[in-house]
Amino acid sequence: MAELYRPRIVDEELAARLGSAGAVLIEGPRACGKTATGRHHAASEVLLDVDAGLRSAAELEPGLVLEGPAPRLIDEWQSVPSIWNHVRRAADMGGGSGRFILTGSAVPPDDTTRHTGAGRVSRLAMRPMSLLESGHSTGESSLGAMLRSEPVPAHLGETTVTDLVALVCRGGWPGMVGAATNQAQRFVRDYVEEIRRADLRRVDGVRRDPVLVRRVLQSLARNVATEAAVSVIAADAGGSSGPLHPETVQSYLNALERVFVIEDQPAWSAHLRSRSRLRKSPKRHFVDPSLAVAALRSGPDRLRVDLESFGLLFESLAVRDLRVYAQAHDAEVYHYRDNTGLEVDAIVETAAGAWMGVEIKLGGEGPVEEGVRNLLKLRDRVDPERTGPPAALAVIVGVGHGYTRPDGVVLAPLTALGP
Repeated sequence: MAELYRPRIVDEELAARLGSAGAVLIEGPRACGKTATGRHHAASEVLLDVDAGLRSAAELEPGLVLEGPAPRLIDEWQSVPSIWNHVRRAADMGGGSGRFILTGSAVPPDDTTRHTGAGRVSRLAMRPMSLLESGHSTGESSLGAMLRSEPVPAHLGETTVTDLVALVCRGGWPGMVGAATNQAQRFVRDYVEEIRRADLRRVDGVRRDPVLVRRVLQSLARNVATEAAVSVIAADAGGSSGPLHPETVQSYLNALERVFVIEDQPAWSAHLRSRSRLRKSPKRHFVDPSLAVAALRSGPDRLRVDLESFGLLFESLAVRDLRVYAQAHDAEVYHYRDNTGLEVDAIVETAAGAWMGVEIKLGGEGPVEEGVRNLLKLRDRVDPERTGPPAALAVIVGVGHGYTRPDGVVLAPLTALGP
């Protein structure tokens, strides 16, 4: 019996893009659900990653894989990179929109896609499941409503730290929905092992030292949700042997980004009415915080007694979900830091210029009040004439209730957040 499809937030965006472009390329990490989503929207399919014979035939005659009812799914297209130009040409020759859905879990060498396919191939990012998609959020606090300055309903929060620890450790992997937390952890550890030993070679065919890959992954995990510089990661990953060469570390980071394992959070550019200067360093994040937990071979028992480390992982979990929900509103997720030390964990900004500030706190009156103060300082520091006033200010909490404070700041539990 066919497995039931679990709806994803990108479904609506994919359908819209199929209506306007000749082909849509869904890009994201392995096992995040790209193939299932592509199949849900496709009329025919070619699965290049599981059919070696078809890959061989396609290398000789790439046009073979293009024949079939539209939309035609070409899964893991980068297995036969020459397919890209054939898809682009097929879209050039007409035949209407929505002809192809391509999926890819690695970005091939740059010259493969030198013909960008602008206007013909639309790129769609896909990430592991948000808490709403995996069934762990009610969606009562709508990010879209906040970006439109609409009221957010109050609701009671019932999530515990133990619940959140389990969600961080298991991650948003569709194949693990319904599995026990220890089974999900085993899956993610195997995933990290595969990254370490084989995945990076898919980027450019270069073999990288698995021991160094592990050290870099562990350093990234120790520095998750921070602005750690390459030099810091190089020193940390080198350990007692001395720092790794920064260029070596940067090449590993580039490769990890090209297989969608890491996704840094860029700094926000805003017009300030004070003389404060913006910092431009990105924050370090894995595409899913469970990868950081697995890289450190940690788990629920250790994280429950190390709330400082868990707080950073919770922030990374919230950023993952914010990215999923923001994309549905044509928005990006940034962070703010200036030379006075003012930091705001996330800035969500739409293509139209609407923006909101977000602080992310595990819970507790003191941390929440600190987050509120930071948001109000940011509101007063940004030039409303040039950047515009914030559509909303919100503190995302792990434990606590959802409501709007008298000062206008929204408190929103992560397990109630939605698009």
